[in-house]
Amino acid sequence: MAKHSETERTDEEEIQNDDVVGKALKWSAMFLVLGAVVVGAALILTRKPDEVVQDVAPPTAIPQVRDRPQVEIPNIPFTEVTSAAGIGFRHQNGAAGEKLLPETMGGGGAFLDFDNDGDQDLLCVNSRAWETGESPDEQPATSALYANDGTGQFTNVTAGSGLDISLYGNGCACGDVDNDGDVDIFVSCLGKNVLFRNDGNGKFVDVTAAAGVAGEDNAWSTSCGFVDIDLDGDLDLFVCNYIQWDRQTDLGMNFTLDGKLRAYGRPTDFRGAFPCLYLNDGTGVFSDHSQQSGVQVTDPNTGVPMAKSLGVIFPDLNADGYPDIMVANDTVQNFLFLSQADGTFVESAASSGVAYDNAGAARGAMGLDYGCFRNTDSVGIAIGNFATEMTALYVCQTPGTALPVFRDEAVSNGIGPVTRTDLKFGVLFLDMDLDGRQDLVENNGHLEEDIQLVQSSQQYEQAPHLLWNCGAEQDNEFVMLTEAQTSTDFRTRMVGRGLTAADIDGDGDLDLMLFSSGGVPRLLRNEQQLDHHWLRVRLQGRTCNRDAIGAMVQIELPNGAVLTRSVMPTRSYQSQVELPVTFGLGKSGSIDRLTITWPGGQQQVVESPEVNQLLVIEQQQESGN
Repeated sequence: MAKHSETERTDEEEIQNDDVVGKALKWSAMFLVLGAVVVGAALILTRKPDEVVQDVAPPTAIPQVRDRPQVEIPNIPFTEVTSAAGIGFRHQNGAAGEKLLPETMGGGGAFLDFDNDGDQDLLCVNSRAWETGESPDEQPATSALYANDGTGQFTNVTAGSGLDISLYGNGCACGDVDNDGDVDIFVSCLGKNVLFRNDGNGKFVDVTAAAGVAGEDNAWSTSCGFVDIDLDGDLDLFVCNYIQWDRQTDLGMNFTLDGKLRAYGRPTDFRGAFPCLYLNDGTGVFSDHSQQSGVQVTDPNTGVPMAKSLGVIFPDLNADGYPDIMVANDTVQNFLFLSQADGTFVESAASSGVAYDNAGAARGAMGLDYGCFRNTDSVGIAIGNFATEMTALYVCQTPGTALPVFRDEAVSNGIGPVTRTDLKFGVLFLDMDLDGRQDLVENNGHLEEDIQLVQSSQQYEQAPHLLWNCGAEQDNEFVMLTEAQTSTDFRTRMVGRGLTAADIDGDGDLDLMLFSSGGVPRLLRNEQQLDHHWLRVRLQGRTCNRDAIGAMVQIELPNGAVLTRSVMPTRSYQSQVELPVTFGLGKSGSIDRLTITWPGGQQQVVESPEVNQLLVIEQQQESGN
């Protein structure tokens, strides 16, 4: 969440167009030269005293939507199959007219294989009614776990699973924290967080107290993720916390849209909150290393926590083999914690160019993702921002260096102008048409039901985005696909929040799950029929963590292209994607080589793997061990 209509900046203030600014500077220079000539002539002819001549540059215009590139844009249709697939979940956010801030920020979940049968199951995280608003005649809302039969048909198996308890849940992290072969589930909450240990046979046990990851009683936790921070072979846990919030303070503030209508509060009116980093001892017991690790940043002006964190990813940006931590913050600068390979981090967002927009202003950042979307070693980081703020696309200009330097290229490659209007939450790099290039998908929705009464350009329900990757050789690198190219089912408006993806039916392409705040999610089956080849890879660690989270997979194609994917389920907004990675191969029917870099640096090569299959690869025992 970021700002409301009365505090939103105008389009001219929000959007910076490098091209227009450049032209303005050129015109300014021309006017200055002309002015100097005129003044000089006046001095010579009239001998009047010197005059100060000031010149005003033309006003900066907002960026325009660029022309579509001269390439054949594919149809990537989707069919909405939520109910037909057996999913009957509805998100309960507790909204009953009081307009309490947490009501509008929830809605996340995950694809995971909780029963180890090889297909992708689904977890939908739920919040609940506020205690004062619960009806004794109604069953309290709980999260929902759905088992996939392998064809994309789901069965609700929540009852009796141990997950059927009422929480004010927001997001989740999935990973095998005790390396016993079963994926465990952490749920981030308003209030104490919960870790559920998977004991097999569809049963989960609350082990939060013993694990030491509950957090503070009054914390508001959002996105979270498991990753092996110290490369000791087990999964550690990072938890984003949003703001310091309580019900009484929220109700006591006179938040309005127009001076009359009660509105949801602004994060600028609340103090920030520190994120938490927990290190695993290998048995699923964690210790809090937040303070000594350097991930807790205070505001130098106030001394209070600076972070207002909503999204997190774990790329290795300084190429030292250890995961770094990128945090998307709302209305304050983003954070980039670069690993020092000793359990500590240095916050480097400003020096790396990912803290602010191109004008040096903080944005309302929600979800984020990263990927080698140009099929080079230059990583891109996409961040979904608030309404009237473009999606950011920070592209690394110095890959493989100790201090990565990024530039926001959203305007130049076509993403910026077409994403500016909507309020973006879930963001994912995905190859939706299997052509070998990663596209960008966004789940969108506003915070206020009544926003259109005060801002005609906005709507509460908004359509998702599919920005197709045309290739770096095109002037316009991304284009927004239309309803005709994606289907009415895809472009249906909703109050979108979290976003996740998996191949639910085993056909090789990626399907989407779009979560909602206070509504029903939407499962969208990918119906593309472009006859592109593909390869899906599922890794099993032996000396590294069992899920191989943090591994890098590269494939080399006969045409010389090198495609890179990372095993990193923590992406998007309060959500997790499946563990297998998907490579679209386009028309290439063969692969020269597949190379895995496991967490810790061990490399493993598979020569000429067959295409159009799910390839399961177990980590080889290193020689001498």
